[in-house]
Amino acid sequence: MRNRTGLTKAGQQYATAYAAHYTTKDLHEALELYKGVMAAYPNTQEAKYSRSQIENIVNVVVPEQELFDAQVGLALAHFERGDQPE
Repeated sequence: MRNRTGLTKAGQQYATAYAAHYTTKDLHEALELYKGVMAAYPNTQEAKYSRSQIENIVNVVVPEQELFDAQVGLALAHFERGDQPE
């Protein structure tokens, strides 16, 4: 459903998250708001945009080596559970 601005509820929430991210530069708040968009509207374009913006925040906040180490750790944990790519 669209409001007077032409935005859906998902669009309104995404716009709020985007403003926190780029206007007020509150990355923690933006991250939480983007997560909220993804949880409330998982099958929308705004959820996809939110995921991309979360990745942008992660890349700014988390040092590259720490991010890489975490990814390797996740892969190893999946192998230990017996998960194999198809």
